[in-house]
Amino acid sequence: MILGIGTDLANIDRIAGTLERFGDRFRNRVFTETEQLKAERRADVAGTYAKRWAAKEACSKALGTGLRMGIAWKDMAVTNLRTGQPVMQVTGWAKERLDEMTPPGHEAIIHVTLTDDHPWAQAFVVIEARPVTEA
Repeated sequence: MILGIGTDLANIDRIAGTLERFGDRFRNRVFTETEQLKAERRADVAGTYAKRWAAKEACSKALGTGLRMGIAWKDMAVTNLRTGQPVMQVTGWAKERLDEMTPPGHEAIIHVTLTDDHPWAQAFVVIEARPVTEA
């Protein structure tokens, strides 16, 4: 069953300007160390940050809160599987909210997809509840 859906569109040039203006203050407030390492290794640094920004916004919408009610930017983090597939991990208040949303006997799965076409970066997040199967 679907528990939540969120999407966001971010302007890469706006994120580039924010990075230029605020630098580490912005990076450290919004992105985990792993996200920063990934972005800084990429040719399109601003595009990588913009996609992750959009993913965090989309995830907060899928959680039904937006960025309020105590959720922090770093409570949502995008990593990648070896295949390159993005994965959303939640901690802190975002994890508490996810656990609240998840019906008993189910596990929550967060699906995320990212794309960009300069000057836009977009993310979709779907939170699914799957019945837990006993082995």
